[in-house]
Amino acid sequence: MARQQYDSLDFKILDMLSGNARKPFLEIARETNVSGAAIHQRIQKLTSSGAIKGFESIINPSTAGYETCAYIGFILNDPTSYQKVVDRLRDIPEIVECHYTTGQYDLLAKIFTRDNSHLLDIIHERLQGLGRTETLISFKEIFRRPMPITHTNFE
Repeated sequence: MARQQYDSLDFKILDMLSGNARKPFLEIARETNVSGAAIHQRIQKLTSSGAIKGFESIINPSTAGYETCAYIGFILNDPTSYQKVVDRLRDIPEIVECHYTTGQYDLLAKIFTRDNSHLLDIIHERLQGLGRTETLISFKEIFRRPMPITHTNFE
């Protein structure tokens, strides 16, 4: 499949939206000296090409009653069971991310739970039989930021 070609305006738009996904199209248009209609078309192009996967609101987990954030590394009993394990993890709504990895773990999942007891219940009742797990509890998120967007990243 041919790689999509992006120009400097596309990268400016991506940079602006990665910093604030709610930035109005007209504000982007003013800052880039391009019409609002052109910005709208560019954002549609970036979305349909897969450069923009979506827009999201980042909710403070504790506001929604989730006080514990943890990362669970999975070392699978049977390496051919990836899809079965991923399907089981997908059925647990508290798991918000899952990654295939290299190194010590076959899979790495991020989970938010009400508290440590809730986390332990999920580990004991929903994750048994998938393989060996190691859990790291995050005390506090220090920072989160969007990936850097520069034209040179895409040349």
